[in-house]
Amino acid sequence: MKYIFVLIMLVFFFSACNDTPKSSEVETEDTTSLKPVFKSTIFNEDNAFEYVKAQVDFGPRVPGTPAHTTCHAYYTKHFKALADTVYFQNSTARTFDNTLIPIKNIIASFNPTASKRIILAAHWDTRPFADQDTKDQNKPILGANDGASGVGVLMEIANVLKENKIDIGIDIILFDSEDWGDNSGKVEDSYCLGSQYWAKNPHVPNYKADFGILLDMVGAPNAMFGYESYSLNDAREYLTIIWDAAANAGYGSYFRNSPRGYVLDDHYYVMKYTGIPMVDIIDFDPTTSSQFGKYWHTHNDNMDMIDKKTLKAVGQTVLNVIYNY
Repeated sequence: MKYIFVLIMLVFFFSACNDTPKSSEVETEDTTSLKPVFKSTIFNEDNAFEYVKAQVDFGPRVPGTPAHTTCHAYYTKHFKALADTVYFQNSTARTFDNTLIPIKNIIASFNPTASKRIILAAHWDTRPFADQDTKDQNKPILGANDGASGVGVLMEIANVLKENKIDIGIDIILFDSEDWGDNSGKVEDSYCLGSQYWAKNPHVPNYKADFGILLDMVGAPNAMFGYESYSLNDAREYLTIIWDAAANAGYGSYFRNSPRGYVLDDHYYVMKYTGIPMVDIIDFDPTTSSQFGKYWHTHNDNMDMIDKKTLKAVGQTVLNVIYNY
Protein backbone atom coordinates (compact mmCIF):
# COMPACT_ATOMS: atom_id res chain seq x y z
CA MET A 1 0.00 0.00 0.00
CA LYS A 2 1.05 3.49 -0.82
CA TYR A 3 2.40 6.08 1.60
CA ILE A 4 0.26 8.78 3.15
CA PHE A 5 0.84 12.52 3.50
CA VAL A 6 0.00 13.35 7.11
CA LEU A 7 -1.40 16.87 6.85
CA ILE A 8 -4.12 16.75 9.47
CA MET A 9 -3.74 18.15 12.98
CA LEU A 10 -4.20 15.91 15.99
CA VAL A 11 -7.60 17.41 16.67
CA PHE A 12 -8.91 15.75 13.51
CA PHE A 13 -7.72 12.37 14.79
CA PHE A 14 -10.01 12.75 17.77
CA SER A 15 -12.85 13.85 15.52
CA ALA A 16 -12.47 10.62 13.54
CA CYS A 17 -13.23 8.74 16.71
CA ASN A 18 -16.16 10.75 18.03
CA ASP A 19 -17.73 12.13 14.85
CA THR A 20 -17.71 15.66 16.26
CA PRO A 21 -18.59 17.98 13.35
CA LYS A 22 -15.76 20.11 12.00
CA SER A 23 -15.89 23.04 9.62
CA SER A 24 -13.93 21.08 6.99
CA GLU A 25 -16.43 18.25 6.87
CA VAL A 26 -18.56 17.53 3.84
CA GLU A 27 -22.10 18.81 4.13
CA THR A 28 -24.27 15.76 3.59
CA GLU A 29 -27.34 15.83 1.40
CA ASP A 30 -30.89 14.91 2.34
CA THR A 31 -31.03 11.14 1.88
CA THR A 32 -34.81 10.87 1.96
CA SER A 33 -34.87 11.23 -1.82
CA LEU A 34 -32.91 8.01 -2.29
CA LYS A 35 -35.00 5.44 -4.09
CA PRO A 36 -35.57 2.25 -2.07
CA VAL A 37 -33.08 -0.53 -2.76
CA PHE A 38 -34.88 -3.62 -3.95
CA LYS A 39 -34.46 -6.75 -1.88
CA SER A 40 -32.85 -8.51 -4.84
CA THR A 41 -29.91 -6.10 -4.66
CA ILE A 42 -28.94 -7.07 -1.13
CA PHE A 43 -25.21 -7.71 -0.69
CA ASN A 44 -24.25 -11.21 0.48
CA GLU A 45 -21.34 -10.87 2.91
CA ASP A 46 -20.91 -14.64 3.20
CA ASN A 47 -20.13 -14.87 -0.51
CA ALA A 48 -17.73 -11.94 -0.29
CA PHE A 49 -15.92 -13.53 2.66
CA GLU A 50 -15.45 -16.77 0.71
CA TYR A 51 -14.08 -14.82 -2.26
CA VAL A 52 -11.53 -13.14 0.01
CA LYS A 53 -10.54 -16.50 1.49
CA ALA A 54 -10.15 -18.08 -1.93
CA GLN A 55 -7.68 -15.37 -2.93
CA VAL A 56 -5.70 -15.70 0.28
CA ASP A 57 -5.57 -19.47 -0.13
CA PHE A 58 -3.58 -18.99 -3.33
CA GLY A 59 -0.85 -17.40 -1.22
CA PRO A 60 0.81 -14.00 -1.76
CA ARG A 61 -0.26 -12.66 -5.16
CA VAL A 62 3.04 -11.03 -5.98
CA PRO A 63 3.37 -10.09 -9.67
CA GLY A 64 5.33 -12.67 -11.61
CA THR A 65 4.76 -15.57 -9.18
CA PRO A 66 2.76 -18.78 -9.75
CA ALA A 67 0.15 -17.63 -7.21
CA HIS A 68 -0.30 -14.43 -9.19
CA THR A 69 -0.89 -16.41 -12.39
CA THR A 70 -3.29 -18.87 -10.75
CA CYS A 71 -5.32 -16.15 -9.07
CA HIS A 72 -5.59 -14.27 -12.36
CA ALA A 73 -7.17 -17.38 -13.88
CA TYR A 74 -9.60 -17.52 -10.93
CA TYR A 75 -10.73 -13.95 -11.56
CA THR A 76 -10.99 -14.59 -15.28
CA LYS A 77 -13.36 -17.52 -14.81
CA HIS A 78 -15.50 -15.60 -12.33
CA PHE A 79 -15.96 -12.42 -14.32
CA LYS A 80 -16.35 -14.09 -17.73
CA ALA A 81 -19.35 -15.94 -16.34
CA LEU A 82 -20.98 -12.71 -15.16
CA ALA A 83 -19.95 -9.64 -17.15
CA ASP A 84 -21.05 -8.68 -20.65
CA THR A 85 -17.46 -8.09 -21.73
CA VAL A 86 -14.14 -8.74 -20.01
CA TYR A 87 -11.00 -6.90 -21.09
CA PHE A 88 -7.44 -7.89 -20.23
CA GLN A 89 -4.50 -5.51 -20.14
CA ASN A 90 -1.03 -7.01 -20.14
CA SER A 91 2.11 -4.97 -19.84
CA THR A 92 5.31 -4.70 -17.80
CA ALA A 93 6.74 -2.14 -15.43
CA ARG A 94 9.98 -1.56 -13.57
CA THR A 95 9.68 -1.18 -9.82
CA PHE A 96 11.54 1.24 -7.55
CA ASP A 97 14.07 -1.52 -6.77
CA ASN A 98 14.69 -2.14 -10.48
CA THR A 99 12.64 -5.32 -10.79
CA LEU A 100 10.76 -5.91 -14.04
CA ILE A 101 7.26 -7.17 -13.23
CA PRO A 102 4.12 -7.95 -15.22
CA ILE A 103 0.98 -5.85 -15.11
CA LYS A 104 -2.25 -7.78 -15.60
CA ASN A 105 -5.29 -5.52 -15.24
CA ILE A 106 -8.77 -7.01 -15.58
CA ILE A 107 -11.82 -4.96 -16.59
CA ALA A 108 -15.28 -6.54 -16.31
CA SER A 109 -17.88 -4.38 -18.08
CA PHE A 110 -21.64 -4.44 -17.58
CA ASN A 111 -23.73 -2.60 -20.18
CA PRO A 112 -20.56 -1.69 -22.13
CA THR A 113 -22.45 0.54 -24.60
CA ALA A 114 -24.13 2.72 -21.95
CA SER A 115 -22.81 6.27 -21.90
CA LYS A 116 -23.59 6.78 -18.20
CA ARG A 117 -20.92 4.78 -16.35
CA ILE A 118 -19.41 4.16 -12.93
CA ILE A 119 -16.01 2.62 -12.20
CA LEU A 120 -15.69 0.21 -9.26
CA ALA A 121 -12.08 -0.71 -8.59
CA ALA A 122 -9.64 -2.44 -6.26
CA HIS A 123 -6.08 -3.74 -6.54
CA TRP A 124 -5.48 -7.49 -6.51
CA ASP A 125 -1.74 -7.91 -6.08
CA THR A 126 0.10 -8.19 -2.75
CA ARG A 127 3.28 -6.65 -1.38
CA PRO A 128 6.45 -8.72 -1.90
CA PHE A 129 7.87 -7.85 1.52
CA ALA A 130 6.58 -7.22 5.04
CA ASP A 131 8.51 -4.03 5.69
CA GLN A 132 6.30 -2.98 8.62
CA ASP A 133 6.71 -6.27 10.46
CA THR A 134 9.32 -7.13 13.08
CA LYS A 135 10.16 -10.50 11.53
CA ASP A 136 10.41 -12.09 8.09
CA GLN A 137 10.48 -8.66 6.50
CA ASN A 138 11.78 -10.05 3.21
CA LYS A 139 8.86 -12.45 2.80
CA PRO A 140 5.65 -11.48 0.96
CA ILE A 141 2.38 -10.84 2.77
CA LEU A 142 -0.96 -12.56 2.22
CA GLY A 143 -2.82 -9.28 1.76
CA ALA A 144 -6.21 -10.44 3.02
CA ASN A 145 -7.37 -6.91 3.72
CA ASP A 146 -4.83 -5.02 1.64
CA GLY A 147 -6.02 -6.21 -1.73
CA ALA A 148 -8.26 -9.26 -1.39
CA SER A 149 -11.03 -7.54 0.60
CA GLY A 150 -11.79 -4.98 -2.08
CA VAL A 151 -11.73 -7.60 -4.81
CA GLY A 152 -13.97 -9.92 -2.78
CA VAL A 153 -16.57 -7.17 -2.47
CA LEU A 154 -16.42 -6.50 -6.22
CA MET A 155 -16.76 -10.20 -7.05
CA GLU A 156 -20.01 -10.33 -5.08
CA ILE A 157 -21.22 -7.08 -6.65
CA ALA A 158 -20.67 -8.74 -10.04
CA ASN A 159 -23.05 -11.52 -8.95
CA VAL A 160 -25.70 -8.93 -8.11
CA LEU A 161 -25.20 -7.11 -11.41
CA LYS A 162 -25.66 -10.36 -13.33
CA GLU A 163 -28.96 -11.14 -11.63
CA ASN A 164 -30.39 -7.62 -11.38
CA LYS A 165 -30.57 -5.43 -14.45
CA ILE A 166 -29.08 -1.97 -14.07
CA ASP A 167 -29.60 0.77 -16.63
CA ILE A 168 -26.18 2.42 -16.33
CA GLY A 169 -22.80 0.98 -17.27
CA ILE A 170 -20.52 -0.47 -14.61
CA ASP A 171 -16.85 -1.20 -15.12
CA ILE A 172 -15.24 -3.33 -12.42
CA ILE A 173 -11.49 -2.82 -12.68
CA LEU A 174 -8.93 -4.97 -10.87
CA PHE A 175 -5.69 -3.02 -10.87
CA ASP A 176 -2.49 -5.05 -10.73
CA SER A 177 0.98 -4.11 -9.47
CA GLU A 178 -0.22 -1.55 -6.96
CA ASP A 179 1.73 -2.56 -3.88
CA TRP A 180 5.37 -2.88 -4.99
CA GLY A 181 6.33 0.65 -3.99
CA ASP A 182 8.79 2.66 -1.93
CA ASN A 183 7.52 3.76 1.48
CA SER A 184 10.24 6.35 1.99
CA GLY A 185 8.60 8.65 -0.53
CA LYS A 186 11.94 9.18 -2.25
CA VAL A 187 10.88 7.44 -5.46
CA GLU A 188 8.08 9.30 -7.18
CA ASP A 189 5.10 7.31 -8.53
CA SER A 190 6.53 3.98 -7.35
CA TYR A 191 3.14 2.64 -6.27
CA CYS A 192 0.00 1.98 -8.31
CA LEU A 193 1.76 0.85 -11.48
CA GLY A 194 -1.31 -0.95 -12.83
CA SER A 195 -3.64 2.02 -12.42
CA GLN A 196 -1.05 4.35 -13.90
CA TYR A 197 -0.92 2.12 -16.95
CA TRP A 198 -4.72 1.89 -17.27
CA ALA A 199 -5.22 5.64 -16.79
CA LYS A 200 -2.80 6.35 -19.63
CA ASN A 201 -4.13 3.46 -21.76
CA PRO A 202 -7.86 2.92 -21.05
CA HIS A 203 -9.33 -0.39 -22.15
CA VAL A 204 -11.47 1.39 -24.76
CA PRO A 205 -10.56 4.54 -26.71
CA ASN A 206 -11.84 7.83 -25.31
CA TYR A 207 -13.17 6.08 -22.23
CA LYS A 208 -15.51 8.17 -20.07
CA ALA A 209 -17.24 7.57 -16.75
CA ASP A 210 -19.25 9.81 -14.44
CA PHE A 211 -17.17 8.82 -11.42
CA GLY A 212 -15.41 5.94 -9.74
CA ILE A 213 -15.19 4.23 -6.35
CA LEU A 214 -11.95 2.61 -5.18
CA LEU A 215 -12.10 -0.05 -2.46
CA ASP A 216 -8.88 -0.51 -0.49
CA MET A 217 -8.60 -2.36 2.82
CA VAL A 218 -12.37 -2.62 3.31
CA GLY A 219 -12.68 -5.75 5.46
CA ALA A 220 -11.08 -5.10 8.85
CA PRO A 221 -13.14 -5.52 12.04
CA ASN A 222 -14.61 -2.19 13.17
CA ALA A 223 -13.05 -0.43 10.20
CA MET A 224 -13.30 3.31 9.90
CA PHE A 225 -13.45 5.17 6.59
CA GLY A 226 -12.81 8.91 6.68
CA TYR A 227 -12.75 11.59 4.00
CA GLU A 228 -9.60 10.94 1.97
CA SER A 229 -8.31 14.35 0.90
CA TYR A 230 -7.79 13.78 -2.84
CA SER A 231 -11.33 12.41 -2.94
CA LEU A 232 -12.61 15.34 -0.92
CA ASN A 233 -10.91 17.90 -3.14
CA ASP A 234 -11.66 16.39 -6.56
CA ALA A 235 -14.70 14.14 -6.09
CA ARG A 236 -16.61 15.85 -3.27
CA GLU A 237 -20.03 15.47 -4.91
CA TYR A 238 -19.65 11.70 -5.17
CA LEU A 239 -18.04 11.31 -1.76
CA THR A 240 -21.13 13.00 -0.34
CA ILE A 241 -23.42 10.60 -2.23
CA ILE A 242 -21.52 7.58 -0.88
CA TRP A 243 -21.40 8.75 2.73
CA ASP A 244 -25.08 9.71 2.61
CA ALA A 245 -25.95 6.25 1.27
CA ALA A 246 -23.93 4.61 4.07
CA ALA A 247 -25.65 6.70 6.73
CA ASN A 248 -29.05 5.99 5.20
CA ALA A 249 -28.35 2.25 5.37
CA GLY A 250 -27.20 2.41 9.01
CA TYR A 251 -23.44 2.21 8.39
CA GLY A 252 -22.44 5.60 9.76
CA SER A 253 -20.21 3.94 12.35
CA TYR A 254 -17.98 2.80 9.49
CA PHE A 255 -18.23 5.84 7.21
CA ARG A 256 -17.11 8.65 9.53
CA ASN A 257 -17.67 12.33 8.91
CA SER A 258 -14.02 13.18 9.48
CA PRO A 259 -11.02 13.94 7.24
CA ARG A 260 -8.09 11.54 7.13
CA GLY A 261 -5.41 13.18 4.93
CA TYR A 262 -4.03 12.49 1.48
CA VAL A 263 -3.44 8.89 0.38
CA LEU A 264 -1.54 8.27 -2.85
CA ASP A 265 -3.69 5.42 -4.12
CA ASP A 266 -5.02 4.15 -7.44
CA HIS A 267 -7.79 6.76 -7.51
CA TYR A 268 -5.19 9.56 -7.58
CA TYR A 269 -3.77 8.37 -10.91
CA VAL A 270 -7.21 7.78 -12.42
CA MET A 271 -8.12 11.38 -11.62
CA LYS A 272 -4.71 12.74 -12.66
CA TYR A 273 -4.63 11.18 -16.12
CA THR A 274 -8.31 10.83 -17.06
CA GLY A 275 -10.05 13.59 -15.10
CA ILE A 276 -12.66 11.12 -13.87
CA PRO A 277 -13.54 11.95 -10.24
CA MET A 278 -12.92 8.99 -7.94
CA VAL A 279 -13.50 8.34 -4.25
CA ASP A 280 -11.17 6.19 -2.16
CA ILE A 281 -12.88 4.11 0.53
CA ILE A 282 -9.88 3.08 2.62
CA ASP A 283 -9.34 1.93 6.19
CA PHE A 284 -8.20 4.60 8.65
CA ASP A 285 -6.56 4.13 12.05
CA PRO A 286 -5.65 7.46 13.69
CA THR A 287 -3.71 5.66 16.45
CA THR A 288 -0.86 4.58 14.14
CA SER A 289 1.86 6.71 12.56
CA SER A 290 0.91 5.44 9.09
CA GLN A 291 -2.82 5.99 9.75
CA PHE A 292 -3.37 2.47 8.41
CA GLY A 293 -4.25 -0.54 10.57
CA LYS A 294 -1.58 -2.27 12.63
CA TYR A 295 -1.76 -5.21 10.22
CA TRP A 296 -0.64 -3.01 7.29
CA HIS A 297 2.35 -4.45 5.39
CA THR A 298 2.80 -7.17 8.01
CA HIS A 299 2.18 -10.91 8.12
CA ASN A 300 -0.82 -10.22 10.32
CA ASP A 301 -2.75 -9.19 7.21
CA ASN A 302 -4.47 -12.57 7.10
CA MET A 303 -8.05 -13.82 7.35
CA ASP A 304 -8.20 -12.71 10.97
CA MET A 305 -8.33 -9.20 9.55
CA ILE A 306 -11.56 -9.87 7.64
CA ASP A 307 -14.95 -9.24 9.21
CA LYS A 308 -18.18 -10.05 7.39
CA LYS A 309 -19.93 -7.06 8.97
CA THR A 310 -17.43 -4.66 7.41
CA LEU A 311 -17.68 -6.35 4.01
CA LYS A 312 -21.46 -5.99 4.28
CA ALA A 313 -21.28 -2.30 5.20
CA VAL A 314 -19.08 -1.50 2.22
CA GLY A 315 -20.73 -3.79 -0.31
CA GLN A 316 -24.26 -2.74 0.55
CA THR A 317 -23.31 0.93 0.48
CA VAL A 318 -21.81 0.59 -3.00
CA LEU A 319 -24.86 -1.30 -4.26
CA ASN A 320 -27.16 1.36 -2.86
CA VAL A 321 -25.16 4.02 -4.65
CA ILE A 322 -25.07 2.40 -8.08
CA TYR A 323 -28.68 1.17 -8.10
CA ASN A 324 -29.94 4.59 -7.09
CA TYR A 325 -27.68 6.73 -9.29
